[in-house]
Amino acid sequence: MQITPKNILYIHQSTDLYGSDKALLFLVKGLNKKLFNPIVVLPNYGPLNIELDRLQVKTIVTPVINIHRRMFTLKQIIKLPFHVFKSLKKIKYELNNITIDIVHSNTAVVCLGAIYAKRNKIKHYWHIHEIVNSPKIGGKFFALMVYYFSDKVIFNSKATQNSFVIYKSNLELKSTVIYNGVDRVEKISSSKDILWLRQSLKIDANDILLGLFGRINKNKGHELLIDAFGKLYENFKNIKLLIVGSTVPGQEELLVKLNDKLSQNKLNEQVKIVPFQSDIWKFWDAIDIAVVPSKIPESFGLVAVEAMLSKKAVIASNDGGLKEIVIDKKTGLLFESNNEEALKSAMLFLLNNRELINSFGEQGYLEASKRFTLNSYVQNFEKQYNL
Repeated sequence: MQITPKNILYIHQSTDLYGSDKALLFLVKGLNKKLFNPIVVLPNYGPLNIELDRLQVKTIVTPVINIHRRMFTLKQIIKLPFHVFKSLKKIKYELNNITIDIVHSNTAVVCLGAIYAKRNKIKHYWHIHEIVNSPKIGGKFFALMVYYFSDKVIFNSKATQNSFVIYKSNLELKSTVIYNGVDRVEKISSSKDILWLRQSLKIDANDILLGLFGRINKNKGHELLIDAFGKLYENFKNIKLLIVGSTVPGQEELLVKLNDKLSQNKLNEQVKIVPFQSDIWKFWDAIDIAVVPSKIPESFGLVAVEAMLSKKAVIASNDGGLKEIVIDKKTGLLFESNNEEALKSAMLFLLNNRELINSFGEQGYLEASKRFTLNSYVQNFEKQYNL
C-alpha cells in the first residue's frame, strides 16, 4: 500500500544560515521524504534558499509577520492586516490546492504560521529557539501567545523551555525538548590544508589560535573577547584570534566598531575578521580553541556543537543552553557570563595547560557525536509529527 507523505509547511524568519536557519535546513534535509513533504515559507532570498533549492524543496517567499518592537507603531499596526492578507493569499496561490497537514513555525517571533493554522484548522507546531528574559512583559507575551496558538511546542533546550514555562506553567504539558543536531560529514582537514589556510590569514603554524564563530551582534560577546584577548596578548605573543561572521544587513556599524577597537588596541595583526563562510568546517579545523562568550543566555549554541565535532576545546558562557552542551572541565570550560576577568582566566588556564586543549577536544567530539546527532534530531521530530 502506497503511503501519502504528510505535507509540512515550515515558516521561518531569516535566510542567513546561522543557528536557527541551520537547524531548519538540517531538519528539512534529514526528513524521510517518503513520509514527509516539506514546504518552506521565507521572508526573502538568501543562502538558505540556495540550499533548499539544491534539495529541490519548494519555497515560498513572502512576509512572515515577525514580532518586533518597531511593529508596535500606529503606522505598522494599520499595515499589519494588509501584510497578513497578502501573505495568506500568496501561500494559497503557491500551494495550488496542496493540502497542508501540519504547520511548523520555526522561532517564536514568527506569527504567520499561527494565523495560517488557526484560519485553516490545521495542527500547529511551534519550534522555539529564543530565550526572552527582557523585558519581562515580552517574555510573558510570547509565552501566552505560544501557549494559546499551538498544538505542540518544541524547545531546543531545557533552558529555553524554562524561560517560557516560568511565565505560563501549563505550557510544559504541551511541550517537549528536542536538542538541535548536526553531523560532520566532511573529514578533518589535512595538516597541509590547515597550514595553507593559516598562512592565507597570516597566522603562523605555531600560533595558538582562538576562534569566535557566528553572527556579529551586540550580544555575542565580540568586544568582551577582544578586551580579554588584548590583556592576554601582553604576556602571550604567540596567540591569535579569528572571528568568522557577518552583521545583519543594516547593522554594519557593529563591524566598524570592532575594527576601530582593534586599531585603538593595536591588535589588527593579532585579530583576523573574515565574513560569513558557507564552507565553515575548514575554519573550525584551523583553530585550536573555540570561544562562545555570549553576553545573554543562548537558547542552544549550535556553534559549540560544531566546535566539538571538530575536536576543539570550548570556552563558553555559563548560561542558557550552553550549559547543556559544554561539560565544564571535561569538554571545555564554562565562565561567568559577561565577565571579562572570568573569560581571561579561562583562556589563561588552557594556555598554561595545553595538554587539556587536545583532551577537551577529543572528549567533546565523543559527547557531540553521542548527544547531538542529526539522526536523533530528525527522528524525534518525525515522532512528534506522527502523534
